[in-house]
Amino acid sequence: MADQQAPKLVQAVGLFSLIAIAINGIIGAGIFVLPATVAKILGPMSPVAYVIAGLAVVLIVLCFAEVGSMFENAGGPYVYAQAAFGSFIGFEVGWMFLLTRISGMAAVSNAFAAYLGYFIPPVSGGAGRMVAITLIIGTLATLNLLGVRYGVGVVNLLTVGKLAALLLFISAGLLFADPTRYQLLVLPPAAPLKQASLVLVFAFLGFEFASVPSEEVINTRRNLPIALVTAIALVAMIYILIQIVALGTLPELASTARPLAAAGQRFLGPAGAAIITLGAILSTSGTQSAQILVGTRMLYALANGALLPAPLARVHARYRTPYISIVLFTLVVWSFAISSSFAQLAAVAAIAGLFMYITTCLAVIVLRRKSPHAARKFVVPGGPVIPLLAVALSIWLLTGSTRTQATAGGTALLAGAVIFVLQLIWNSREPARGKEQLPKKIPAPSSE
Repeated sequence: MADQQAPKLVQAVGLFSLIAIAINGIIGAGIFVLPATVAKILGPMSPVAYVIAGLAVVLIVLCFAEVGSMFENAGGPYVYAQAAFGSFIGFEVGWMFLLTRISGMAAVSNAFAAYLGYFIPPVSGGAGRMVAITLIIGTLATLNLLGVRYGVGVVNLLTVGKLAALLLFISAGLLFADPTRYQLLVLPPAAPLKQASLVLVFAFLGFEFASVPSEEVINTRRNLPIALVTAIALVAMIYILIQIVALGTLPELASTARPLAAAGQRFLGPAGAAIITLGAILSTSGTQSAQILVGTRMLYALANGALLPAPLARVHARYRTPYISIVLFTLVVWSFAISSSFAQLAAVAAIAGLFMYITTCLAVIVLRRKSPHAARKFVVPGGPVIPLLAVALSIWLLTGSTRTQATAGGTALLAGAVIFVLQLIWNSREPARGKEQLPKKIPAPSSE
């Protein structure tokens, strides 16, 4: 009876907000330096790599769209892996997701302070950096704590802000771009194309953010596939146009540390550099807000499934948010951000991301066999072909990981296995709670 009376999460995330969460997962600080990296590899042919990388990522997105249309449980990749492969694999996926969100938000928090330093120099380092990081994390955490409407409202606002700056850069820059500086109809050589595609595929990832807070999404089984496909299409178009503008307006693009700001200053003057820097501040802030939203919901989902301590699944009676998870997640992120030790976790990110994508793509095939009559609002065409191609792509990317990344990823997976076993032992020592302490199986998708 107590469980029935316990406060629940509230459905307040609409389609636009879900698209915004996905966009914030993809567009962070990277796009403000990425054009120079790709131009250094491929020069005038670099826009072609964006098209190829975008098409490759669509394979993974389609797999997320199918399995995401089957469930309404919070947790995204964890939910899909648990339903397809059991609690242990599900926990490992959720655990790796958490590590990437912690390291990712810690890194972006430092990027936020660096960009803010353009306008307020003291926050670029030292005590000023710590103050800036503390204020942005604390503010975003408080807004997310006060209710999911505030959390997604901030994400929406910052998404509009970052896109406005980027679209201004594109629309103004296209007028000044020299079309003789790029070759859009020439296929680049295989070796540099693979190198650039590897960089860009990772730049497109992060869309899975939208799959995590499903319990708070209105009509999630319908809206999630739409949000995923819409977000990746919009981001691909923006990325390609940004590369074209940067390449066409900045001859020294390949050697520029801050390419968008430099290009903006070239054709819009000092105001252009300021606008792009402001866009970077909004972009990093939006990414941080989305990180808090999805990271805390993953903690909630794992605890709700009896795979982490039960208090992390508690929902505030007034604000209807997982308040303990929000406080814990933000404190951990803050400690890593101000100590700059997130670099050790960052090595896990590539392995963790690919692990999530491989399990989700395989879950499409497994769940078709395990739950053939389950209602799917979206079905990937072509039978198992696209999921298998997506798995092959992920494995191919995995081969590009460094030894440091592989070692860190293996260590993280081992640590997750230890935590999983310890949680099972702890659960078994709570006989009063009985079967409620066993890892909870994700309910089979409905055939309705």
